[in-house]
Amino acid sequence: MTRKFLTSSPEETVELGKKIGSQLRGGDIIAFRGGLGAGKTTMTRGIALGMGLKDEVSSPTFALVNEYRGKLSLCHFDMYRVTGALDLESTGFFDYLSDDCVIAVEWSENIADELPDGCIIIEFSEVKGDSREITLIGDDRFDIR
Repeated sequence: MTRKFLTSSPEETVELGKKIGSQLRGGDIIAFRGGLGAGKTTMTRGIALGMGLKDEVSSPTFALVNEYRGKLSLCHFDMYRVTGALDLESTGFFDYLSDDCVIAVEWSENIADELPDGCIIIEFSEVKGDSREITLIGDDRFDIR
């Protein structure tokens, strides 16, 4: 399934993220694609809220991974500086793969060959200013209006 959405502000991107987050299950991996400032962390804020997590979501750029714990946890990775399997192993990424965790990966393009099949892909394209075209590629269980 491929669905396209247009958001015209960061707040609308958060709202779309909430809708996606409310439908996620343990073991889901979200592979974000998009350039610097595209809205990946903003979307992750919404996803966390949709999952019922109350933590303040921030970019994991310098930490590599931020963990937000709840009944269903969210592990938010930044793979900007990761260039392959060896680098990926050193992040502990594979240790986070479990049924009680959702993984959101910024700069997933850098580890595309290492991601398991069945990832939910969210692509960001700037249309103009704060407007974004957001493409959701995943299974058809997502009911987003």
